[in-house]
Amino acid sequence: MKLMLLVLTVTLTLAQAAKVMKCWRSLGICRTTCEEGEVFHILCNAEAKCCVNPKYVPVNTKSSNSAGSPG
Repeated sequence: MKLMLLVLTVTLTLAQAAKVMKCWRSLGICRTTCEEGEVFHILCNAEAKCCVNPKYVPVNTKSSNSAGSPG
């Protein structure tokens, strides 16, 4: 019975420590370094970047110089 109580205590402690801070409308995860294939555009705090899959990052396809006004 004591072993079961110990396992339960350790499991609950680890579950609380493993909480992940979300960012970018819950599509990104705050990390100190992003994984391969992820990008970041904003910071979560002083130590963490908001790591996001590039498919969720909007891409500006228009150039700022192509507003349509000649010369």
